[in-house]
Amino acid sequence: MKQNFPIDKFKSLPTPFYYYDTDVLNHTLQALTKEADKYRYHIHYAVKANANPRLLSLIRAQGLGADCVSGGEIQAALDAGFPANKIVFAGVGKADWEINLGLDQAIFCYNAESIPELEVINDLAKKKGKEAQVALRINPEVDAHTHHHITTGTKEDKFGINRDQLEKVLDKLATLEALRLIGIHFHLGSQITEWKPFQELCNRAGEIQELWAQRGLRIEHINFGGGLGIDYENPDQHPIPDFKTYFEVFHDLFPAAPYQQIHFEPGRSVVGQCGSLISKVLYVKEGSFKNFVVLDAGFTELIRPALYGAYHRIDNLSSQATEEEMYDVVGPICESSDCFAKAIRLNKTERGDWIALRSAGAYGESMASHYNCRKLPNAYFSDTL
Repeated sequence: MKQNFPIDKFKSLPTPFYYYDTDVLNHTLQALTKEADKYRYHIHYAVKANANPRLLSLIRAQGLGADCVSGGEIQAALDAGFPANKIVFAGVGKADWEINLGLDQAIFCYNAESIPELEVINDLAKKKGKEAQVALRINPEVDAHTHHHITTGTKEDKFGINRDQLEKVLDKLATLEALRLIGIHFHLGSQITEWKPFQELCNRAGEIQELWAQRGLRIEHINFGGGLGIDYENPDQHPIPDFKTYFEVFHDLFPAAPYQQIHFEPGRSVVGQCGSLISKVLYVKEGSFKNFVVLDAGFTELIRPALYGAYHRIDNLSSQATEEEMYDVVGPICESSDCFAKAIRLNKTERGDWIALRSAGAYGESMASHYNCRKLPNAYFSDTL
């Protein structure tokens, strides 16, 4: 199930734009829910990966919940029809209005990260005469072996409660009458392509569960977060992540007790491969040492290469040339960092050629900006073109 590009239908559309193949998305969702349902795991889609309303509606239709990290994402999930009792709210800096929105909508759970945050949620809930369900986000101190900008589970990261602080947090929580502790939450980071970090996470969760038991507490809900990566180099060969092995790791290494419910928060692995950024070539610029393909898309549309040094496969969709040439592929933004790739081989490329930046369904459209007073890109879908 690889992404299809109907170039004839693209010709009437102003570039750059995001193109989403709904067949790829639906097959991904079916594979995800099939494997999760084997173990009765609960899935909350990480809205930060892509909050396009149409995609949210398709994801919600498959029965997933939502993982949100802002009040705006909570509202987007509600607008797309996600039930409030399937919405979890994470984030190290929740504003009062965002917490109040969750209270007013009776969302399922706040994934709380510090004593000050717990105190604020408690105070706001008391003012409304409500009880807020919370899970403690615990820093598992596991290295995810991914880019340092998207690692969240080590002691140096701003996220979560360090394990040596957990006793203090539990003591404080016992005094907060408007909060109900329902579980624990973890998140290692993003674009994890090895199984070892997830295996280590299972071991950490077991250790923390023993600590809970020593205090006479039961962990009803365990949220292992997300982080499963996708294949950016070979999107056509591997359009759907290995959900089977992913869930088997947790099932085999962390067998749930009868009273426990296990949750996950995938984002990139759900939408990453269904989307591409479609652009046209403005110029092919010959330099003294290299040639540049200058696109009408820049880091305002897809910032990951500039921000993380991330790789996205680049395909020339329209060139009929059989010979290849070496190019740097760049955008029009007035920044040297506006470069998608250096020294890559493409079919001989000319002005007006259609270019696809692949595997851009996650953290592409959601991170687009107006820098240089540029317009945000439009989005189009395979089943409505």
